[in-house]
Amino acid sequence: MFDKMLLIILIYILYADATEVSHDGRAITIDGKRRLLLSGSIHYPRSTPGMWPDLIKKSKEGGLDAIETYVFWNVHEPVRRQYDFTGNLDLVRFLKTVQDEGLYAVLRIGPYVCAEWNYGGLPVWLHNLPGCEIRTANDVYMSEMKNFTTLIVDMMKKEKLFASQGGPIIIAQIENEYGNVQSYYGDAGKAYMNWCSNFAQSLDIGVPWIMCQQSDAPQPMINTCNGWYCDNFKPNNDNSPKMWTENWTGWFKSWGGKDPLRTAEDLAFSVARFFQTGGTFQNYYMYHGGTNFGRTAAAYITTTYDYDAPLDEYGNLNQPKWGHLKQLHEILKSMEYTLTHGNITTIDFGNSVSATMYATNDTASCFFGNANSTTDHTITFQGNKYTIPAWSVSILPDCKTEGYNTAKVNTQTSVKVKMANKAEDEPESLGWLWRPENIDDTRLQGKGEVSANKLMDQKDVAADASDYLWYMTSVHLNKDDPIWSGNMTLKVNATGFILHVYANGEYLGSEWAKYNDYNYVFEKNVKLNPGKNVISLLSATVGFPNYGGGFDVINTGVPGPVVLVGQNGDEMVIKDLSAHKWSYEVGLHGLKNQLFSTDSRYAAKWSAENLPINRMMTWYKTTFKAPLGTDPVVVDLQGLGKGHAWVNGNSLGRYWPSYLAEEDGCSLEACDYRGSYDNNKCVFNCGKPTQRWYHVPRSFMQDGQNTLVLFEEFGGNPSLVNFQTVTTGTVCANAYEKHTLELECQGRPISSIKFASFGKPQGRCGSFEKGSCDAKNVLSIIQNECVGKEKCSIDVSESKLGSANCGASVKRLAVEAVC
Repeated sequence: MFDKMLLIILIYILYADATEVSHDGRAITIDGKRRLLLSGSIHYPRSTPGMWPDLIKKSKEGGLDAIETYVFWNVHEPVRRQYDFTGNLDLVRFLKTVQDEGLYAVLRIGPYVCAEWNYGGLPVWLHNLPGCEIRTANDVYMSEMKNFTTLIVDMMKKEKLFASQGGPIIIAQIENEYGNVQSYYGDAGKAYMNWCSNFAQSLDIGVPWIMCQQSDAPQPMINTCNGWYCDNFKPNNDNSPKMWTENWTGWFKSWGGKDPLRTAEDLAFSVARFFQTGGTFQNYYMYHGGTNFGRTAAAYITTTYDYDAPLDEYGNLNQPKWGHLKQLHEILKSMEYTLTHGNITTIDFGNSVSATMYATNDTASCFFGNANSTTDHTITFQGNKYTIPAWSVSILPDCKTEGYNTAKVNTQTSVKVKMANKAEDEPESLGWLWRPENIDDTRLQGKGEVSANKLMDQKDVAADASDYLWYMTSVHLNKDDPIWSGNMTLKVNATGFILHVYANGEYLGSEWAKYNDYNYVFEKNVKLNPGKNVISLLSATVGFPNYGGGFDVINTGVPGPVVLVGQNGDEMVIKDLSAHKWSYEVGLHGLKNQLFSTDSRYAAKWSAENLPINRMMTWYKTTFKAPLGTDPVVVDLQGLGKGHAWVNGNSLGRYWPSYLAEEDGCSLEACDYRGSYDNNKCVFNCGKPTQRWYHVPRSFMQDGQNTLVLFEEFGGNPSLVNFQTVTTGTVCANAYEKHTLELECQGRPISSIKFASFGKPQGRCGSFEKGSCDAKNVLSIIQNECVGKEKCSIDVSESKLGSANCGASVKRLAVEAVC
């Protein structure tokens, strides 16, 4: 009797704080309360544990209820059955940090994630398992997926992290965007999707499962939407809530690509439209993008993954986006009960204008939407007139007074600047040591670790152990060979994505692909000798493909053919080397010997003499002091070619500042937020380095001396390299009448007011001008209120700022302040 009672008590203690999560066609219900949920994606490996508390706190302050993250199989199981959950891979610590801040979590286990992540988050060793076919009804793959997914679920259960155990995880995802590629796999794809559903249910986690972009998701899976706009999305079951798992806040960058910008107005418009049309859960992808440290970026994706997110790559507020969305979240939450319980009435005014009312017996809330991309519209609703700007949604919590409009930004714009390193006794320029990467034994001798009488896929040989793989073969020629001539050409078909070519140790040249067009041909004249000749090809990947049906079997490296072309009179003679005996060597000596590590026993023989510049395959090393203060740190790598960077042995990722963004497609005009957005709209940075600045987390640095190591693959000049901090230089704000203008300088005082006008100011931040009407003493009023303070708030009204003599039209206050 005592034992039984004790058992009952223990069970009660274990489940007393459990959170019940359910759903219906109107909302996710948590502990009996229907919720309107706002979430944001933060990927734990793209930041450091030291950044997590601040990122999650700022997310909560921005109005989020939950943090969504993928789980990255390839970094947690880099070698089959060998696991890593340390450092920034500590998933449990990340989720407990979310819980400590009082937020929920959405765990997208996948385990395929896409995410512009190397190989879509799948470990490359899967490719080399006998009989394995990825993401289809294949017993070998499903067994491995089941093993890893079960490992993650058991880990979460052990730590009591599911809401059913009192933890923060309220939703979990199996697979990811499979509906986009399912047809590629035919009937086996359908069978695999159904298997995923049954397998997920068998794990008994006590919270709902979702499948995004899966229109045929079987019950009880909830299918969800990803995209720029999801207002027209409808779940495939009337009992499923309308969920948006990825609202793309911007876009990723590829090498050679331009910088994307999605305006705060358009992003807010998409969110408001979603909730106007019955949405219940919305997640920003990304809320903080972060950095692709190490070799984690997918094919041709940059080291930065800023994504134009509300929190920038370094964790700063991206204003006005963060603040404009915060205000939207506040007004939506004020209407939560009405939106999740009220009866819905919609009036179509034509020309893409509509009004939607949510009404209970006690309250009513309204959305007025104008999806016309050029024309403002005035409507009459319940006897009152309302003007709705083009491409905007007005939100009226009481159906009478506009509380928020997506096109009217009342939060500041922060202009970030780079500041010189102010560490004590920091020299004006860094002192460099160098040493060559020893490639003589490979390019001259042509001997590697393995050999085959064929050209092999780089994944087959190197798996994911290194970006680099040598392909080496020898060819014997006599002067009476039909191909022999003084005009021979070496032609190589490659996909690797970069190829460096040597013949008898002599460098012939390099070639590389473009983003999403990875097939290319290297073709150069070659001088060969009678007798034996060694052809050495160094293939360098820049991440593996991550998306699409069959992305995993896209050939990487040198698929061939590799041919010699000679001219014998009028006749062209071709000698195909593809079936020759090829020798393969994985990686480079300096990487194997970890020259980037301060603990490496090979990290000697550095020279300060005759520092070379523009020299391929060269290692550089310097020391520096960490910049003073707490502002984020970046290293400027302009002047370098392509390579990899480490600080105190910690990888900053791949760098490639010599790759310039395309020249065309940018505009000097301010972006027009009106009209549908895609990743080709509102781009900038044309003709400049795709990425010049590289994030150095402060947790990578230490007091005193720090070490920066560079491996320069293409050849560059390290003399321009320097460390700087990222801070707010100026802040601007446009606030409409009857709102409050707030200015803040990221912990530093406001030093001066450069411009202030109340009335109808024109222009944008950095080029404001007074308009046709203007209050007289606004500048002095703002100076008195703000100068010398870290933040200030101004009531935007004539009683505070004086008459602007603008008649009945709505007035604005525009301010530009210097931090």
